[in-house]
Amino acid sequence: MRIRTVRRTLLGALAAAVVSATALTTPASAVTGKGHDPHAATRAAMETQVKAGIPGLLGQVRDEAGTWKGSAGVADLTTNRPRLAQDRFRIGSITKAFVSVVLLQQEAEGRLSLDDTIDRWLPGVVKGHGNDGTKVTVRQLLNHTSGIYNYTDDPEFRKLLTTGFLEHRYDTFTPRRLVDVATSHDPVFRSGTSWRYSNTNYILAGMIAEKVSGRSYADEITRRVIKPLGLRTTVLPGTSARMPAPHGRAYSKLLDDPDAKIYDTTELNPSWGGAAGEIISTAGDLNTFYGALLGGELLPKAQQRELLTTVPTGGQLPGARYGLGVASITTSCGATVWMHTGGIHGSTSLATSSPDGRHTSSFNYNGDWTGDPDKLVEAEYCGTTDRPAGAGASALASLTAQR
Repeated sequence: MRIRTVRRTLLGALAAAVVSATALTTPASAVTGKGHDPHAATRAAMETQVKAGIPGLLGQVRDEAGTWKGSAGVADLTTNRPRLAQDRFRIGSITKAFVSVVLLQQEAEGRLSLDDTIDRWLPGVVKGHGNDGTKVTVRQLLNHTSGIYNYTDDPEFRKLLTTGFLEHRYDTFTPRRLVDVATSHDPVFRSGTSWRYSNTNYILAGMIAEKVSGRSYADEITRRVIKPLGLRTTVLPGTSARMPAPHGRAYSKLLDDPDAKIYDTTELNPSWGGAAGEIISTAGDLNTFYGALLGGELLPKAQQRELLTTVPTGGQLPGARYGLGVASITTSCGATVWMHTGGIHGSTSLATSSPDGRHTSSFNYNGDWTGDPDKLVEAEYCGTTDRPAGAGASALASLTAQR
């Protein structure tokens, strides 16, 4: 999910609120050079976005020099508590990479093929209105070339998550219900002929992972990713609306109106996001995950190649290419960065890595109506907050809008 707000794509949003920002804090573990702060631009980009209206911004970087942690603004508009490095937050569509790893590991074990069709595992689930599960493959789900309609674009479903959020925030949505919303629409194109971000793809991917394993996709992610990597602060909440401690608050305006009221959206049942965006984590755990993912620690070489085999995204993500749950961009200084953003009501996150997994960064905004993740990428990987027009990182804004 990328920069369009929750009310548009409902799995993407950036963050902002009018509030006096606390000073950017850098713990003792922060990296500092000989008279030079290598993350000065990142620090400045975070502080600038808080001054522009973000309630709070949290970030962590890991590179050859160590770990840098920074925060700006507040975690709670009522108490003005600062954001803390250990705070948990909802990561939205960054969840997709976890799901992709499960399916790729299952392929490595010979339990499925990326060329299997949806109907091979979920017969009759994708049908009607021109939808045909016999013609869409697992690979096409993971790289968003399936053509299956994005259920979060459905006008009536969107109302449940925007103007109807306060009434429906605790509702449970089954994966089959979400797929049925999607398949009540015609496909947006014939499978394999174009690219379009669709959360429905990963709802189906989660369902396939369950059919292959006989276990829930949450159990598979826990067994295959969370436990092996020691991600102690990463959880899949299922239908639980509560956030595990410690955490700040999440804020949303729910509408595309800069003057709209700000609502506390911390508590919500994330089943409407499911395998497309339900995970709760921390900046530290996201860095560990992305470092292992790009470092080749989670997948055999053949599946790693599949993960990083990208397709063009056309005008939807300018300058970006999409793999299997991760995207690649080229920054203004020529650096290749692998990344994904994730958004859900009141929370927008960004996870990035260098191609070798040695330089990772993770950030979270605790609001969803403004913000600029492009600046964070340019600052961290290029050392500048001034992104030239047309720079590749501009794809971040578009991708957030797709969530």
